[in-house]
Amino acid sequence: MPVLTRLIPSPLVVDIRPGALDDLGSVLADERISHSGKLAVAVSNGSGARLKERLAPALPGATWYEVGGGTLDDAVRLASDIKSGHYDAVVGLGGGKIIDCAKFAAARVGLPLVAVPTNLAHDGLCSPVATLDNDAGRGSYGVPNPIAVVIDLDVIHDAPARFVRAGIGDAISNISAIADWELANRVNGEKIDGLAAAIARQAGEAVLRHPGGIGDTDFLQVLAEALVLSGIAMSVSGDSRPSSGACHEINHAFDLLFPKRAAAHGEQCGLGAAFAMYLRGAHEESAYMAEVLRRHGLPVLPKEIGFTDDEFVRVVEFAPQTRPGRYTILEHLDLTTDQIKDIYADYVKAIGS
Repeated sequence: MPVLTRLIPSPLVVDIRPGALDDLGSVLADERISHSGKLAVAVSNGSGARLKERLAPALPGATWYEVGGGTLDDAVRLASDIKSGHYDAVVGLGGGKIIDCAKFAAARVGLPLVAVPTNLAHDGLCSPVATLDNDAGRGSYGVPNPIAVVIDLDVIHDAPARFVRAGIGDAISNISAIADWELANRVNGEKIDGLAAAIARQAGEAVLRHPGGIGDTDFLQVLAEALVLSGIAMSVSGDSRPSSGACHEINHAFDLLFPKRAAAHGEQCGLGAAFAMYLRGAHEESAYMAEVLRRHGLPVLPKEIGFTDDEFVRVVEFAPQTRPGRYTILEHLDLTTDQIKDIYADYVKAIGS
């Protein structure tokens, strides 16, 4: 009998602990990621720049590149800047926009990417996708997984609380995304990658069931690991299906319909997940999810992020157009405007205002 296995694209190094940044140079050298120390380090002018002074002495061979924002043009410019530097690797040091720019630039010039996030706003820190603003709004670009992920929980403790809480919403939304994948399997025969689904589901459940909060190091450890696992689940399946269902369609609709007013990605995904669970008739699960989101200070109603009920109805109605070909509870129910209004009113009553 042949023994069949598969290779799973995943980081060579995942280092999540307090003080991890202090060992960044030695970790990269020990793992043969950058034995020479020649690194291109992409930083923002915010959290990443503030860490430059701390890290620069430990990375004497690094060249530091300040990235202006999270646009496709920024990422292309970064790639152009680093392509002649003969570096061993690219390090993305900062928030999600900087990590995504660094992921795209590293892929463009054929270098491995080391992700060093300074907050836990969403699961993009370890995903095979770079989300960048472009002339058409926002696009998702396939890239290789980071070769290493280094998360210093001391740095995360110092990050703005909102950008850490947002990651909770993104992680928990995996549960709704997997339910949508299972629905697509039942109705359309869409194949489920069982390993990817298991990884993503357990990542979401670990965050959902944990009694701690963002002030606790053990909770931050679980949250960081969950976001890394979500990215790996996407690599296993070859797409974003394990972590993106109706919850993310609703998020994308907020972004497209109200680009100047949209909230953080994870805030919108968490809200979308709680509502999607209610749509599929999982009322107890929806109420519990809303309870946990509220405990962490996350929105469960659109008014909590500055939107009216009518605007949210418009978002839900538009959401299926954001991911053509993806089958979720939204496509399954194919609700009219009036039906969305009625179900949303029931959702509000069920979770309490």
